[in-house]
Amino acid sequence: MSNERAGEENGARKLYATALELGPLILFFVANSRWGIYWGTGVFIVATAIALPCYRMLEKRWPIMPLVGGFFVLVFGGLTIWLQDDTFIKLKPTIVNCLFGVILGGGLLLFKKPLLKPLFGAAFKLTNEGWYQLTLRWTVFFFVLAAVNEVMWRNFPTETWIASKMFLSFPLTLAFAFFQIPLLKRYWDGDDNPFARGS
Repeated sequence: MSNERAGEENGARKLYATALELGPLILFFVANSRWGIYWGTGVFIVATAIALPCYRMLEKRWPIMPLVGGFFVLVFGGLTIWLQDDTFIKLKPTIVNCLFGVILGGGLLLFKKPLLKPLFGAAFKLTNEGWYQLTLRWTVFFFVLAAVNEVMWRNFPTETWIASKMFLSFPLTLAFAFFQIPLLKRYWDGDDNPFARGS
């Protein structure tokens, strides 16, 4: 019974964490549709500044990737409003995703270190090869997200670009994460493999 309750609490926590990550983007989408990109950016900044401490309270730690992304939201969002130039907020996803890709890829190439392990080692127990493969895949995917953002903001209206964050980039990320389950199952280190249940 305790294991079942723990599983329910873990599922609820993940749901809240997803809502905290997606919430500012939804508010950005709504505010932009009603008042335009600059008001939308302001709402995005405020919502992000609120969501990050809530995430900290929920997970009992500062989430590295959302924290880095939030920093760039504050900087590039602030520049967007200050200079009245929406190019900054449109470039933000490209820069953040490239940064993650460079850091993860650099760790593999220069130091032979899968840097996802210190970030997610508490959640997943993988072999060294598993961490290497997972880090390599996410490295490539971050560059794919950066390329998608570049195509969308340079070739489509602002409304289409914003919609692409909700209905293209986010679903792509969820789908990509889902398709990593076979890798997690294959390279799990131990007999308590949660992905092997029911197989």
